[in-house]
Order: sequence, then C-alpha cells, then structure tokens
Amino acid sequence: MKDIVFCSNNCFVLYSAAVQAKNSENKESVPSLPQSPMKERPPKAFHQYSNNISTLDVHCLPQLQEKVSPPSSPPITFPPAFEAAKVEAKPDELKVTVKLKPRLKAIHSSLDDCRPPSKKWKGMKWKKWSIQIVIPKGSFKPPCEEEIDEFLKKLGTTLKPDPVPKDYRKCCFCHEEGDGLTDGPARLLNLDLDLWVHLNCALWSTEVYETQAGALINVELALRRGLQMKCMFCHKMGATSGCHRLRCTNIYHFTCAIKAQCMFFKDKTMLCPMHKPKGTHEQELSYFAVFRRVYVQRDEVRQIASIVQRGERDHTFRVGSLIFHAVGQLLPQQMQAFHSSKALFPVGYEASRLYWSTRYANRRCRYLCSIEEKDGLPLFVIKVVEQGHEDLVLTDTTPK
Repeated sequence: MKDIVFCSNNCFVLYSAAVQAKNSENKESVPSLPQSPMKERPPKAFHQYSNNISTLDVHCLPQLQEKVSPPSSPPITFPPAFEAAKVEAKPDELKVTVKLKPRLKAIHSSLDDCRPPSKKWKGMKWKKWSIQIVIPKGSFKPPCEEEIDEFLKKLGTTLKPDPVPKDYRKCCFCHEEGDGLTDGPARLLNLDLDLWVHLNCALWSTEVYETQAGALINVELALRRGLQMKCMFCHKMGATSGCHRLRCTNIYHFTCAIKAQCMFFKDKTMLCPMHKPKGTHEQELSYFAVFRRVYVQRDEVRQIASIVQRGERDHTFRVGSLIFHAVGQLLPQQMQAFHSSKALFPVGYEASRLYWSTRYANRRCRYLCSIEEKDGLPLFVIKVVEQGHEDLVLTDTTPK
C-alpha cells in the first residue's frame, strides 16, 4: 500500500490506503478495490478536510501490476525544525494540521553574504589566551623617580644631557644660592658687580618701595642696614623685614618670615607671630609670585666707573659680542693726538670680539683689538685668533 501526499497552501495532507480501508468499514457505500487493473473505474469517495483549504476530490488509485522499476528515490525527510503534525480523527472527517517554522529571509547586501561562513579551527586560526596576574600580599610601594633614574643608569639604555652647571650666585640678604621659588624668594636681580638679591627679599624690606615703572628704590640702603641686623628665626645677619607693630623689634629674612608663619598683608606690611591677628584676615596675602617687570634702580655710570677703576680684574665686562680686557689711559701730552670728534683712543686699550671667520663660512673666530703708540700717534692692532692657524696681525693708523 502506498501513501499519497497532497500539498496546498503550505499544508501537507497524507492519505493512506490503510486509512481508506478503515473508513470503508464505517461507510458501506465505499466499494473494495478491483483485482484486475484498469477494468472498472471505482466510484468516487468524497472526503472533507477542514484546514482553511478548499474541498479536495481524492481518488482511489487502482493497484497496478508489478513491473521492474528503477530504484526508488529516498523517502522525503522533514527537517527537525518542523513540529510533529497533530492529527485528530473523527468519524466523518480527517483533519491534519502541520505548523511550519518561519524561515528568515536573507538580505543580500553584498557578495560576501552569499558565501558560506569559514570554519575556525582551534590551534590553527585562533587560540585561547589566558592571563594570570599575581599581586603580592602586603603594601606595595611604587619606586620614586630617583630609584628609576638610578636603575636606568645601571642599564645604560638612556642618554642624558650634561648636567646644568650649578648656580653659585648668592643673595646678599638671605644668603641662599641661585634663583628661588616663584612663590617664594623669586628670581635674582643684579644689584652691583657680582652682587645679587632676590626679588621678594628686596621688595619686602622695610625701607624699599616700588615705583609705577617697576623700579625698586632704596635697596642699597636696606642692604647696609641689614648687614647689622640679626634674624630672629635663623640668627644670621642680613634681616631686613621687620614687624609693622609699633615698638616691635622682631626682624626676619623674607624666607625666615614665611617659615616662622608671619602674616603678610596686601599693603606690603608684615606682623610677627606674636602680634598677628588670630584666624584669617581679609587683607592677608598668601601668594608672593611676581610676574611683572621689576628691577633695581642704580647709578649705572658710577657702576661702570667702579669696574674700570678696579686694579685686579677678576670679572669680565661684556657688551654683546665685545669683551673688555683693559680700558687704557691717556696722558695730558697725548690728548691732542689721541682723540677725534666722536671717540677717544687710550693707549693700552684691549678688547676682543667674536665675529665671522674670513677663512671658513658659517664659523666664528676671535679678533683681539688693541691700541698702541708709535711716533706720538695711535697705532691700531688687530690679531686674528683662529684654531688650526697661526695668528694673523693687522696694523693701521686709523681704526677703519
């Protein structure tokens, strides 16, 4: 007995001859199948299927003679996604319901979507990597910058520039070397030849005041007084910042006053710890950085004169690329021949200048200039000092 499958509106109907024989027992009107093929056409058997489909006319097929037929095709196997059909048998009708799982429609946006997904083989195309981090018990102290620098120095894998030469300039007020902190003593200002003072050390001195142009007045006067005053905090000479309270003799260096927790005010006054008010004050100043232009007012003509008159020249006077070694002198009988309307030519004058070389491009050399006397007239001498060559001496009666 063979099964017959009818398909309509995505619903599958299975009809078996065995089911037909069972229904024929209940209904006498259905005749049995004839033994001889194609002799007599059996009557029609009407069966009604109610599954939202139209009525189907099902015919009983006659039994054909056995013939040698090619191998039958494999039976139709439904995918596992289909659910089992629910069949409910009734005396007068056969109802079959099959539910289909909806199939997703693929949107072919590119050619890569049509290609089958590539297989991934473990150990060949991808590997699983696991990381384990072990944290030691107890407190971990990160290394400081000095330890890191020392470790890199031992490895020898870093290149460092040469260390900056130490600044040996010393403040004549607080006796500290080099520039101070911006929110502290601040930068060093030149007071005289090889004489330096911190900006705030001079500014917060009692007798020093600042002009609108940024000049500090009476700095030398404060220095002379500070050489005789002792600091109440460090007990060293050079203290110039005194307490503003009447008849208070406490005096400090500026840096010592900060360490002693003195109170500074915006009107450039200071109170020692014994006389300062308790708590905070609205006029209190807690930030000492000075970014404006400030300089020490001084007599430059007198300063140059003191440099020239010094017998021992331990210092070098330099203006740009011109370095003065000796100024020289003029005797009364030489005044008439050793000057012009624009310049003086003192005998013994000596200076050196760094200028471009006449032998090599993009290289400088030293020119040593001096003035000598010959036959009662000035003689100008220029000696060219260049490394790798003998000194070249040039002379003439005029500086040009």
